Amino acid sequence: MRQFIRFLLIPGVVGWLLGGCSQQIEPVIPTYSQLLTGTEKKTWKMVSIQIIDDGNASSVIPVNQLNANPCITDDLLTFYADAEHKFEASEGATKCNASDPDIYVTDTWTLVNANASLQFYIPLLNGVYPWKIKNLTAQTMTVEYYFPDINASYRFTFNPVTTK
Repeated sequence: MRQFIRFLLIPGVVGWLLGGCSQQIEPVIPTYSQLLTGTEKKTWKMVSIQIIDDGNASSVIPVNQLNANPCITDDLLTFYADAEHKFEASEGATKCNASDPDIYVTDTWTLVNANASLQFYIPLLNGVYPWKIKNLTAQTMTVEYYFPDINASYRFTFNPVTTK
């Protein structure tokens, strides 16, 4: 009987006790906000634009091939993960005017998960628009704005510059 307790019962009870302590690891899927801002802030740079006019899409145009001033197309957009949803637009490598401040727009961003819309400032259009999120991952963000009065839309793609 002692042999039975020593070799079968004690290891069985210990195994049962330790087996009940395992933790189920659940994968954490990042939200749109986390993809947009990282843990503290995330800076994005525009890499391309596509124009859809009356249902006909142009090819994807890299921003360095646009007929726009490079001092605008290389600007950086920083989304903060704070409660205020702080947003900053800052000069990239090329300043339009040497005396311009590095950060020239401080505003907020607004995200509505229900319809995947994101409202923020884009330097190329010099305005704040409600953008429809077409794609948002840790490595790319594509947003589109539809102009209903002319049946056209602009689609911008951004890549992250920093993550934190």
